[in-house]
Amino acid sequence: MNKCHIAYLACTAALLGTGLGAAAPDAGHRVHVVHPGESIQKAVDAARPGDTVLVAAGTYRQSVDISTPGLTLRGMGRGTVLRPAATTATTTPATAKPAKAPKPAKASKPGKPAKPAKAPKPAKSASSCAASGNGICVTGTKNRNVDGVTLASLTVTGYTKNGVYATDADGLTVRRVTAVKNGVWGIATERSLHGEFRDNTARDNGDAGLFLANSVKEEMGATDTDGTVVEHNRLTGNRIGVTVRRLRNLTVADNLLTDNCAAVFVVGDENKPKAGFVTVTENRIEHNNKSCPKTARLDALQGSGIVLTGAEDSVITRNVIKDNAGKSPLSGGIVLFKSFVGTTSDRNRISDNLLRDNSPADLVNTDTGKGNAFEGNDCRSSKPAGLC
Repeated sequence: MNKCHIAYLACTAALLGTGLGAAAPDAGHRVHVVHPGESIQKAVDAARPGDTVLVAAGTYRQSVDISTPGLTLRGMGRGTVLRPAATTATTTPATAKPAKAPKPAKASKPGKPAKPAKAPKPAKSASSCAASGNGICVTGTKNRNVDGVTLASLTVTGYTKNGVYATDADGLTVRRVTAVKNGVWGIATERSLHGEFRDNTARDNGDAGLFLANSVKEEMGATDTDGTVVEHNRLTGNRIGVTVRRLRNLTVADNLLTDNCAAVFVVGDENKPKAGFVTVTENRIEHNNKSCPKTARLDALQGSGIVLTGAEDSVITRNVIKDNAGKSPLSGGIVLFKSFVGTTSDRNRISDNLLRDNSPADLVNTDTGKGNAFEGNDCRSSKPAGLC
Protein backbone atom coordinates (compact mmCIF):
# COMPACT_ATOMS: atom_id res chain seq x y z
CA MET A 1 0.00 0.00 0.00
CA ASN A 2 1.27 3.51 -0.81
CA LYS A 3 2.94 5.15 2.17
CA CYS A 4 0.82 8.27 1.62
CA HIS A 5 -2.38 6.30 2.27
CA ILE A 6 -1.88 4.13 5.32
CA ALA A 7 -4.66 2.78 7.47
CA TYR A 8 -6.42 4.89 10.06
CA LEU A 9 -5.24 3.06 13.17
CA ALA A 10 -1.60 2.93 12.13
CA CYS A 11 -1.61 6.61 11.27
CA THR A 12 -3.20 7.53 14.57
CA ALA A 13 -0.47 5.61 16.38
CA ALA A 14 2.13 7.48 14.33
CA LEU A 15 0.60 10.80 15.33
CA LEU A 16 0.59 9.94 19.01
CA GLY A 17 4.14 8.66 18.77
CA THR A 18 5.42 12.02 17.59
CA GLY A 19 4.66 13.60 20.95
CA LEU A 20 2.73 16.40 19.26
CA GLY A 21 -0.34 15.70 21.34
CA ALA A 22 -2.54 15.50 18.26
CA ALA A 23 -5.98 14.06 18.71
CA ALA A 24 -7.10 11.19 16.54
CA PRO A 25 -8.89 12.27 13.37
CA ASP A 26 -12.66 12.25 13.32
CA ALA A 27 -14.33 9.13 12.01
CA GLY A 28 -13.92 8.92 8.27
CA HIS A 29 -10.92 11.26 8.18
CA ARG A 30 -7.58 9.85 7.15
CA VAL A 31 -3.94 10.53 7.86
CA HIS A 32 -1.55 10.52 4.90
CA VAL A 33 2.07 10.07 5.93
CA VAL A 34 4.93 11.43 3.82
CA HIS A 35 8.54 10.31 4.24
CA PRO A 36 11.76 11.91 2.94
CA GLY A 37 12.06 11.43 -0.80
CA GLU A 38 8.28 11.42 -1.30
CA SER A 39 5.99 14.16 -2.59
CA ILE A 40 4.06 16.20 -0.05
CA GLN A 41 1.99 17.59 -2.91
CA LYS A 42 0.89 14.11 -3.95
CA ALA A 43 -0.41 13.44 -0.44
CA VAL A 44 -2.17 16.83 -0.32
CA ASP A 45 -3.82 16.16 -3.68
CA ALA A 46 -5.04 12.76 -2.44
CA ALA A 47 -6.44 14.19 0.81
CA ARG A 48 -10.09 15.06 1.37
CA PRO A 49 -11.55 17.78 3.60
CA GLY A 50 -10.76 17.00 7.22
CA ASP A 51 -7.75 14.79 6.45
CA THR A 52 -4.25 15.23 7.88
CA VAL A 53 -1.01 15.09 5.90
CA LEU A 54 1.71 14.14 8.38
CA VAL A 55 5.23 14.88 7.15
CA ALA A 56 8.03 12.91 8.80
CA ALA A 57 11.27 14.57 9.92
CA GLY A 58 13.68 15.24 7.07
CA THR A 59 14.38 17.78 4.33
CA TYR A 60 11.93 18.16 1.44
CA ARG A 61 13.03 20.22 -1.56
CA GLN A 62 9.61 21.17 -2.84
CA SER A 63 6.71 23.59 -2.47
CA VAL A 64 3.12 22.76 -1.60
CA ASP A 65 -0.19 24.17 -2.92
CA ILE A 66 -3.23 23.68 -0.66
CA SER A 67 -6.80 24.43 -1.73
CA THR A 68 -8.64 21.63 0.15
CA PRO A 69 -10.78 22.99 3.01
CA GLY A 70 -10.26 21.53 6.46
CA LEU A 71 -6.87 20.04 5.60
CA THR A 72 -4.12 19.82 8.23
CA LEU A 73 -0.48 19.81 7.08
CA ARG A 74 1.63 18.83 10.07
CA GLY A 75 5.31 18.11 10.47
CA MET A 76 7.15 16.55 13.38
CA GLY A 77 8.69 19.77 14.65
CA ARG A 78 11.54 21.89 13.36
CA GLY A 79 13.21 18.80 11.93
CA THR A 80 10.57 18.69 9.18
CA VAL A 81 12.13 21.17 6.75
CA LEU A 82 10.84 22.47 3.42
CA ARG A 83 13.37 24.11 1.11
CA PRO A 84 13.16 25.22 -2.52
CA ALA A 85 13.66 22.57 -5.18
CA ALA A 86 17.22 22.40 -6.47
CA THR A 87 16.38 24.16 -9.75
CA THR A 88 16.68 27.73 -11.00
CA ALA A 89 13.90 29.95 -12.28
CA THR A 90 15.07 29.34 -15.84
CA THR A 91 15.32 25.57 -15.46
CA THR A 92 12.37 23.28 -15.98
CA PRO A 93 11.72 21.43 -12.69
CA ALA A 94 12.74 17.78 -12.76
CA THR A 95 9.14 16.78 -12.07
CA ALA A 96 7.70 18.82 -14.91
CA LYS A 97 6.36 17.03 -17.95
CA PRO A 98 8.58 17.49 -21.01
CA ALA A 99 7.16 19.48 -23.88
CA LYS A 100 5.79 17.42 -26.73
CA ALA A 101 7.72 17.46 -29.95
CA PRO A 102 6.01 19.42 -32.74
CA LYS A 103 3.96 17.49 -35.25
CA PRO A 104 5.31 17.59 -38.78
CA ALA A 105 3.59 19.88 -41.23
CA LYS A 106 0.75 18.24 -43.17
CA ALA A 107 1.22 17.76 -46.86
CA SER A 108 -0.69 20.36 -48.79
CA LYS A 109 -3.04 19.87 -51.69
CA PRO A 110 -1.74 20.98 -55.04
CA GLY A 111 -1.95 24.74 -55.33
CA LYS A 112 -2.32 25.34 -51.55
CA PRO A 113 0.51 26.32 -49.19
CA ALA A 114 1.44 23.83 -46.51
CA LYS A 115 0.17 24.53 -42.96
CA PRO A 116 3.02 25.36 -40.58
CA ALA A 117 3.80 22.89 -37.83
CA LYS A 118 2.30 23.76 -34.44
CA ALA A 119 4.73 25.12 -31.86
CA PRO A 120 5.30 22.81 -28.89
CA LYS A 121 3.39 23.57 -25.70
CA PRO A 122 5.63 24.70 -22.83
CA ALA A 123 6.33 22.20 -20.10
CA LYS A 124 3.93 22.46 -17.18
CA SER A 125 5.34 23.73 -13.90
CA ALA A 126 5.24 21.24 -11.05
CA SER A 127 3.79 23.86 -8.69
CA SER A 128 2.45 27.38 -9.11
CA CYS A 129 3.52 27.98 -5.51
CA ALA A 130 7.10 27.02 -6.38
CA ALA A 131 7.00 29.06 -9.59
CA SER A 132 6.10 32.13 -7.50
CA GLY A 133 8.99 31.50 -5.13
CA ASN A 134 6.87 30.40 -2.14
CA GLY A 135 7.14 27.44 0.20
CA ILE A 136 3.56 26.62 1.27
CA CYS A 137 0.57 28.28 -0.42
CA VAL A 138 -3.00 28.15 0.89
CA THR A 139 -5.13 29.43 -1.94
CA GLY A 140 -8.80 30.25 -2.18
CA THR A 141 -10.49 32.60 -4.63
CA LYS A 142 -12.34 35.89 -4.32
CA ASN A 143 -15.59 34.01 -4.83
CA ARG A 144 -14.81 31.06 -2.55
CA ASN A 145 -12.51 31.04 0.46
CA VAL A 146 -10.60 27.93 1.45
CA ASP A 147 -11.79 27.24 5.01
CA GLY A 148 -10.24 25.69 8.07
CA VAL A 149 -6.71 24.84 6.91
CA THR A 150 -4.08 24.18 9.60
CA LEU A 151 -0.29 24.32 9.17
CA ALA A 152 1.76 23.10 12.11
CA SER A 153 5.13 21.96 13.40
CA LEU A 154 7.48 22.42 10.46
CA THR A 155 10.15 24.72 9.01
CA VAL A 156 10.07 26.67 5.74
CA THR A 157 13.34 28.27 4.72
CA GLY A 158 15.26 29.75 1.81
CA TYR A 159 12.39 30.62 -0.55
CA THR A 160 12.88 33.64 -2.77
CA LYS A 161 9.46 35.08 -1.84
CA ASN A 162 7.54 33.77 1.19
CA GLY A 163 7.77 30.80 3.51
CA VAL A 164 3.98 30.56 3.96
CA TYR A 165 1.58 32.55 1.79
CA ALA A 166 -2.22 32.39 2.10
CA THR A 167 -4.89 34.19 0.11
CA ASP A 168 -8.67 34.10 0.59
CA ALA A 169 -8.36 31.79 3.59
CA ASP A 170 -11.02 31.69 6.31
CA GLY A 171 -10.08 30.20 9.67
CA LEU A 172 -6.45 29.54 8.78
CA THR A 173 -4.35 28.30 11.71
CA VAL A 174 -0.55 28.54 11.60
CA ARG A 175 1.04 27.06 14.71
CA ARG A 176 4.62 26.16 15.64
CA VAL A 177 5.89 26.98 12.16
CA THR A 178 9.46 28.24 11.80
CA ALA A 179 9.97 30.60 8.83
CA VAL A 180 13.64 31.46 8.36
CA LYS A 181 15.61 33.41 5.74
CA ASN A 182 12.87 33.76 3.14
CA GLY A 183 13.28 36.59 0.62
CA VAL A 184 10.18 38.64 1.46
CA TRP A 185 7.75 37.47 4.17
CA GLY A 186 8.10 34.62 6.61
CA ILE A 187 4.36 33.98 7.05
CA ALA A 188 1.88 36.11 5.11
CA THR A 189 -1.85 36.38 4.39
CA GLU A 190 -4.01 38.51 2.15
CA ARG A 191 -7.81 38.77 1.98
CA SER A 192 -8.15 36.32 4.86
CA LEU A 193 -10.38 36.17 7.97
CA HIS A 194 -10.48 34.50 11.40
CA GLY A 195 -6.77 33.65 11.34
CA GLU A 196 -4.78 32.22 14.27
CA PHE A 197 -1.00 32.62 14.29
CA ARG A 198 0.40 31.13 17.48
CA ASP A 199 3.77 29.91 18.75
CA ASN A 200 5.59 30.53 15.47
CA THR A 201 9.17 31.67 14.91
CA ALA A 202 9.93 34.06 12.03
CA ARG A 203 13.60 34.96 11.76
CA ASP A 204 15.84 36.80 9.30
CA ASN A 205 13.24 37.24 6.57
CA GLY A 206 13.67 39.99 3.96
CA ASP A 207 10.60 41.98 4.97
CA ALA A 208 8.07 41.12 7.68
CA GLY A 209 8.25 38.01 9.79
CA LEU A 210 4.44 38.03 9.93
CA PHE A 211 2.58 40.05 7.29
CA LEU A 212 -1.20 40.43 7.31
CA ALA A 213 -2.99 42.62 4.77
CA ASN A 214 -6.18 43.11 2.84
CA SER A 215 -4.40 43.22 -0.53
CA VAL A 216 -1.06 44.46 -1.75
CA LYS A 217 -2.18 44.72 -5.38
CA GLU A 218 -5.50 46.55 -5.07
CA GLU A 219 -6.51 49.92 -3.66
CA MET A 220 -9.31 49.20 -1.23
CA GLY A 221 -10.52 49.98 2.26
CA ALA A 222 -9.42 48.05 5.32
CA THR A 223 -10.89 44.58 5.78
CA ASP A 224 -12.47 43.39 9.03
CA THR A 225 -10.65 40.16 9.94
CA ASP A 226 -13.40 39.07 12.36
CA GLY A 227 -10.91 38.60 15.16
CA THR A 228 -7.59 37.37 13.77
CA VAL A 229 -5.07 36.67 16.56
CA VAL A 230 -1.25 36.93 16.46
CA GLU A 231 -0.06 35.49 19.75
CA HIS A 232 2.99 33.91 21.44
CA ASN A 233 5.26 34.28 18.40
CA ARG A 234 9.02 34.92 18.37
CA LEU A 235 9.98 37.46 15.68
CA THR A 236 13.66 38.33 15.31
CA GLY A 237 16.05 39.69 12.70
CA ASN A 238 13.40 40.69 10.14
CA ARG A 239 12.88 44.08 8.52
CA ILE A 240 9.61 44.33 10.47
CA GLY A 241 8.46 41.83 13.07
CA VAL A 242 4.69 42.12 12.43
CA THR A 243 3.01 44.23 9.76
CA VAL A 244 -0.77 44.78 9.95
CA ARG A 245 -1.73 46.58 6.76
CA ARG A 246 -5.20 47.95 6.01
CA LEU A 247 -6.98 45.61 8.41
CA ARG A 248 -9.45 46.01 11.27
CA ASN A 249 -10.45 43.97 14.32
CA LEU A 250 -7.19 42.13 15.02
CA THR A 251 -5.10 41.39 18.14
CA VAL A 252 -1.29 41.22 18.45
CA ALA A 253 -0.57 39.88 21.94
CA ASP A 254 2.20 38.36 24.05
CA ASN A 255 4.84 38.15 21.33
CA LEU A 256 8.61 38.57 21.65
CA LEU A 257 10.04 40.99 19.08
CA THR A 258 13.75 41.72 19.06
CA ASP A 259 16.60 42.62 16.70
CA ASN A 260 14.28 43.65 13.85
CA CYS A 261 14.54 47.07 12.18
CA ALA A 262 11.02 47.72 13.50
CA ALA A 263 8.87 45.55 15.74
CA VAL A 264 5.19 46.28 14.99
CA PHE A 265 3.62 48.34 12.18
CA VAL A 266 -0.09 49.13 12.00
CA VAL A 267 -0.50 50.75 8.59
CA GLY A 268 -3.40 52.53 6.93
CA ASP A 269 -3.84 54.97 4.05
CA GLU A 270 -6.44 57.19 2.40
CA ASN A 271 -8.84 54.35 1.58
CA LYS A 272 -12.03 53.87 3.60
CA PRO A 273 -12.73 52.32 5.97
CA LYS A 274 -9.38 53.12 7.55
CA ALA A 275 -7.17 50.58 9.26
CA GLY A 276 -7.99 50.34 12.93
CA PHE A 277 -9.56 48.64 15.91
CA VAL A 278 -6.25 46.80 16.34
CA THR A 279 -5.16 45.80 19.86
CA VAL A 280 -1.41 45.51 20.55
CA THR A 281 -0.94 44.24 24.09
CA GLU A 282 1.48 42.50 26.47
CA ASN A 283 4.27 42.19 23.90
CA ARG A 284 7.95 42.34 24.80
CA ILE A 285 9.70 44.65 22.33
CA GLU A 286 13.41 45.10 22.85
CA HIS A 287 16.48 46.23 20.93
CA ASN A 288 14.96 46.43 17.45
CA ASN A 289 17.98 48.31 16.16
CA LYS A 290 18.83 46.52 12.95
CA SER A 291 19.25 49.06 10.14
CA CYS A 292 17.18 48.73 6.96
CA PRO A 293 17.37 51.04 3.91
CA LYS A 294 14.57 53.14 2.48
CA THR A 295 12.09 51.52 0.08
CA ALA A 296 9.63 52.97 -2.43
CA ARG A 297 6.86 52.98 0.21
CA LEU A 298 8.73 53.42 3.46
CA ASP A 299 11.56 55.47 4.91
CA ALA A 300 14.70 53.86 6.29
CA LEU A 301 14.03 51.92 9.48
CA GLN A 302 15.93 51.49 12.71
CA GLY A 303 14.94 51.50 16.34
CA SER A 304 11.13 51.43 15.97
CA GLY A 305 9.04 49.70 18.63
CA ILE A 306 5.37 50.14 17.70
CA VAL A 307 4.39 52.43 14.82
CA LEU A 308 0.84 53.55 14.03
CA THR A 309 0.46 55.33 10.72
CA GLY A 310 -2.93 56.12 9.21
CA ALA A 311 -4.78 54.00 11.81
CA GLU A 312 -7.77 54.76 14.03
CA ASP A 313 -9.45 53.51 17.23
CA SER A 314 -6.60 51.16 18.15
CA VAL A 315 -5.38 50.25 21.64
CA ILE A 316 -1.69 49.95 22.53
CA THR A 317 -1.50 48.77 26.12
CA ARG A 318 0.61 46.90 28.70
CA ASN A 319 3.61 46.36 26.42
CA VAL A 320 7.23 46.36 27.61
CA ILE A 321 9.29 48.42 25.14
CA LYS A 322 13.01 48.92 25.78
CA ASP A 323 16.26 49.93 24.11
CA ASN A 324 14.93 50.70 20.62
CA ALA A 325 17.10 53.47 19.17
CA GLY A 326 17.63 54.99 15.74
CA LYS A 327 17.63 58.16 13.66
CA SER A 328 14.80 57.31 11.27
CA PRO A 329 11.68 59.54 11.29
CA LEU A 330 9.96 56.39 12.58
CA SER A 331 12.38 55.67 15.44
CA GLY A 332 11.17 55.55 19.03
CA GLY A 333 9.35 53.36 21.53
CA ILE A 334 5.77 54.04 20.41
CA VAL A 335 5.41 56.31 17.37
CA LEU A 336 2.34 57.97 15.86
CA PHE A 337 3.23 59.09 12.37
CA LYS A 338 1.12 60.64 9.63
CA SER A 339 1.04 58.19 6.73
CA PHE A 340 3.12 58.87 3.66
CA VAL A 341 -0.04 59.74 1.75
CA GLY A 342 -1.01 62.23 4.46
CA THR A 343 -3.61 60.23 6.37
CA THR A 344 -3.73 60.94 10.10
CA SER A 345 -4.04 58.52 13.00
CA ASP A 346 -7.11 59.31 15.11
CA ARG A 347 -8.66 58.27 18.43
CA ASN A 348 -5.97 55.75 19.35
CA ARG A 349 -5.31 54.97 23.02
CA ILE A 350 -1.75 54.40 24.23
CA SER A 351 -1.94 53.39 27.88
CA ASP A 352 -0.16 51.54 30.70
CA ASN A 353 2.97 50.64 28.73
CA LEU A 354 6.43 50.35 30.29
CA LEU A 355 9.03 52.16 28.16
CA ARG A 356 12.74 52.61 28.84
CA ASP A 357 15.77 53.92 26.96
CA ASN A 358 14.13 54.33 23.55
CA SER A 359 15.57 56.97 21.22
CA PRO A 360 14.83 59.65 20.19
CA ALA A 361 12.10 59.17 22.83
CA ASP A 362 9.91 56.60 24.52
CA LEU A 363 6.77 58.19 23.07
CA VAL A 364 6.80 60.07 19.77
CA ASN A 365 3.79 61.83 18.26
CA THR A 366 4.43 63.65 14.99
CA ASP A 367 0.85 63.06 13.83
CA THR A 368 -1.74 65.84 13.60
CA GLY A 369 -4.64 63.46 14.12
CA LYS A 370 -7.40 64.08 16.65
CA GLY A 371 -8.39 62.26 19.80
CA ASN A 372 -5.20 60.27 20.43
CA ALA A 373 -4.74 59.64 24.16
CA PHE A 374 -1.54 58.88 26.12
CA GLU A 375 -2.48 57.67 29.61
CA GLY A 376 -0.72 55.89 32.46
CA ASN A 377 2.48 55.04 30.59
CA ASP A 378 5.65 54.48 32.64
CA CYS A 379 8.20 56.34 30.51
CA ARG A 380 10.91 58.97 30.82
CA SER A 381 10.96 60.92 27.54
CA SER A 382 8.54 62.02 24.88
CA LYS A 383 8.29 64.16 21.75
CA PRO A 384 6.57 66.52 22.25
CA ALA A 385 7.24 66.77 25.97
CA GLY A 386 4.45 65.98 28.40
CA LEU A 387 3.17 62.66 27.00
CA CYS A 388 4.72 60.59 29.82
